[in-house]
Amino acid sequence: QVQLVESGGGLVQAGGSLRLSCAASGRTFSIYSMGWFRQLPGKEREFVGSIRRSTGTTTYVDSVKGRFTISIDNAKNTVFLQMNSLKPEDTAVYYCAVRTLGAGLFSSWGQGTQVTVSS
Repeated sequence: QVQLVESGGGLVQAGGSLRLSCAASGRTFSIYSMGWFRQLPGKEREFVGSIRRSTGTTTYVDSVKGRFTISIDNAKNTVFLQMNSLKPEDTAVYYCAVRTLGAGLFSSWGQGTQVTVSS
């Protein structure tokens, strides 16, 4: 089992930036990739992006490409989500998650951190 703790959320003006972090603990050796999801008000949770630990390969949903960047510090078992040019529609609870070796889905989740972008 992998435990995840997100941090860095808060209130920011439109056009501003924010960096989220997610620290993993437990069976971190089993992590295949780490990703970010978000749940907009009144909506279902949606995929934002992910990073493959072994290669650093990243994947992003089109709506955040060029604005959001995911990076990973393997030594610290921490993944980051750098969010630039934030828009009010980015307002959501952001969650980090992990895929473990042998699993085809993200199976471990953090508790989430609120990001609010004001206009």
